[in-house]
Amino acid sequence: MLASIYDQLAKVNQSLRAFSLKLTGNVSDANDLYQDTALRIISNADKYRQGTNFKAWAVTIMRNIFINNYRKKVRRGTILDQTPNNYYINSGDVSVRNEGESNASYKELVEMVSSLPDEFKQPFWMAYKGYKYDEIAEKLDAPLGTIKSRIFFARRKLRKMYEAANQERA
Repeated sequence: MLASIYDQLAKVNQSLRAFSLKLTGNVSDANDLYQDTALRIISNADKYRQGTNFKAWAVTIMRNIFINNYRKKVRRGTILDQTPNNYYINSGDVSVRNEGESNASYKELVEMVSSLPDEFKQPFWMAYKGYKYDEIAEKLDAPLGTIKSRIFFARRKLRKMYEAANQERA
């Protein structure tokens, strides 16, 4: 059965790659989408019914993966702009001044973070560097909920320290 899936996947390879490029709009994301789709097809080979349209089944899997990934990006607040030169992203004419830049130096903020207990500091820095919560939980060998609460409490403590420092300046 699995050999049959590999053969059929090879037959629709070009069509799937073209469809992934059409969905994503760039080669790198299209390659990722194709690989995710091929993996899902192979891992779910037992669900394919012999005699049904393999290409339609594969395209449906690819479309669903693309939609799910898109929804995840939207939930994370990622802005997708496929226009040339990121027209929509760069077209904003309203700028907001960040008062935090003038009230605290980066050095002061680093000192505040360094003064946190280690149990809060390490997850906070990892989140600051762009790690996802589940990646932090895995690296620190801690439950996801624990990591989320530690980062939340670290932010709360930092906010209080920042407010106290600003009151001293005033």
